[in-house]
Amino acid sequence: MRRKALRWLAAPLLGLALLGGAGCATNPVTGQRQLALISEAQEIEMGQQAAREVEQGIGLVPDTALQAYVRRIGARLAAASERPHLPWSFAVLDDPTPNAFALPGGPIYVTRGLLNLMDSEAELATVLGHEIGHVTARHSVTQISRAQLGQLGLVLGTILAPEVGQYAELLGSGMQLLLLRYSRDAERQSDELGFRYALQQGYDVREMADVFESLARVGEAAGRSPLPTWAATHPAPEERIRNVEQRLAALQAESGSPGRTGAAEYLAQIDGLVYGEDPRQGFFRDAVFYHPELRFRLRFPPGWRTQNTPRAVLAMSPRNDAALQLTLVPGATPAQAATRFLQQEGIQPLQTTQQEINGLPAVVAAFQAQTQQGMLQGWAAFIAHDGRIYQLLGYTPAAAFARYQALFPQVIGSFAPVSDPAILNVQPRRIRIVRVEQPTTLAEFDRRYPSVIPLEELALINQLAGGGSQVAAGTRLKRVVEGG
Repeated sequence: MRRKALRWLAAPLLGLALLGGAGCATNPVTGQRQLALISEAQEIEMGQQAAREVEQGIGLVPDTALQAYVRRIGARLAAASERPHLPWSFAVLDDPTPNAFALPGGPIYVTRGLLNLMDSEAELATVLGHEIGHVTARHSVTQISRAQLGQLGLVLGTILAPEVGQYAELLGSGMQLLLLRYSRDAERQSDELGFRYALQQGYDVREMADVFESLARVGEAAGRSPLPTWAATHPAPEERIRNVEQRLAALQAESGSPGRTGAAEYLAQIDGLVYGEDPRQGFFRDAVFYHPELRFRLRFPPGWRTQNTPRAVLAMSPRNDAALQLTLVPGATPAQAATRFLQQEGIQPLQTTQQEINGLPAVVAAFQAQTQQGMLQGWAAFIAHDGRIYQLLGYTPAAAFARYQALFPQVIGSFAPVSDPAILNVQPRRIRIVRVEQPTTLAEFDRRYPSVIPLEELALINQLAGGGSQVAAGTRLKRVVEGG
C-alpha cells in the first residue's frame, strides 16, 4: 500500500466505431497490410493515459541519474527504429517484479526487479529494443483491434439476441494494456527487432541470451506486486535462447568482432538500487502489517493469505470464504467516508457507531451488500490517522457471517499508530558492487563480502552457475546488503 493509490493499470479501449470504414494499415516494420482499427493518434493517446496511471500508481525509482541513463539508451534505439517520430519515453518502475513492457505509442518501462538481474548495458539495450519492437510493429494495435472486432460482434449480437448482453461487460473488462499477451510470432518478431536495434547501436548482442537465461531461472518473483512476472506476459525463454544463438552464429559468420557490453557503466548505475520488496512501502512481520511511511500497523488473523499492493492491503481466509481489505479513501472525516460507502447502490447499513480505535476517530458499520454472486455481509471501518482516511472492510457470504462475526471487529480494533523506531526507520536491502581484486569463487566472495540473500540467489543475480563458479580478477560482482 503506497501513498498514491493505484486506480487502474490500464486505459479503457477507445470507441468501437470503425472510423471512415478503415480497418487496415501498413505495418511500419514489414510494409505489409495490418489490422488497425485505431489511428496512430489514438494509439498515442491510449499509451499516454495508461502511462500516467502506471506512474501515479506504481511510481518510479527515485534516482534521477538512473532514469536519465535508461532514457538515453532507449532514446538512441528508438531514434534509429522505423517509428522515430513517436513520443518515446523510457523509465524504471519502483517494483521488485522482474519485467519490462511497452504501452501503445511509445512509453516503455523496465522494473528495478529486472535491472537487479542484468549485468550489462548491452543486456538492457536488448530488453529495451525488444519492447520498442512491440511498438514499432504495432503489436498492441493489432491485439486491441481484434478485441474491438470481438466487442463489436458482441454488441451487434446483443441487439439481435438481448440475452447475451450480460457477457458484453465481461469481455471488455478483460482487456488490460499491461496484460496484453502477444502471439508467439509477435514475440519472435520483437526479439529479432530488439537484436537488430541493439546491434545497430554497437552493442554485444550475445548478451541477449543471458537475459533470457536469467529470467528462466528466476521463476515467480517473491515480491508482492500488481505487475505480472515476465513469464506471465512472455513465452518460455528456451526457444528464444535458441533463436538468439542462431542469429549469433549467422552474425559471427559475417563478422567475428563482438560489440560493446558496457558492463562497468551499467553496474555503476545500479550500485545502491533497492533489492526486493521495499519495506518503506509496507511489510508483514508474522501476521502484522507495518507501514513505516504511513506510521500504522494492522494485525491479520493467523493463517490468512496476505498481500500488499500499491492500492490495497489484502487478506483471504484459509477457507477462501472471507476477505479483508485496507485502502485509502477520499473524505475529510470518517463520517463522510462512511456515508459515501453506505450510500452505494446495493449496500444496506445494519448499524453504525462513532468510536475511537486506539485513540483514532472512527466510524464502524455493519452492512449487507447485494452482489451478482449473492448476499455479502460484513463490517466496515473508516479511521482517521495522520490526515488520511483508511477504509477497512471485512466481508463474507451472508451464510458464513456467523463464523467471522467476532473476528472482523478484532481486526478492525488492531489498527493503531506506530511509534517504534525500529519499525519507522527500517530500510530496504540494496545492491552493492564490489570489484574482485584476485581470482576467487563466488562462495569465497560471499564469505569475504557477505550478502543477506542465499548463495543460490546471489549466483542468479550475478549470472553465475553456483557457489563454485570461478571469478576472474577485476570482475565486478553484486552483493546485497541491509539498508543504509
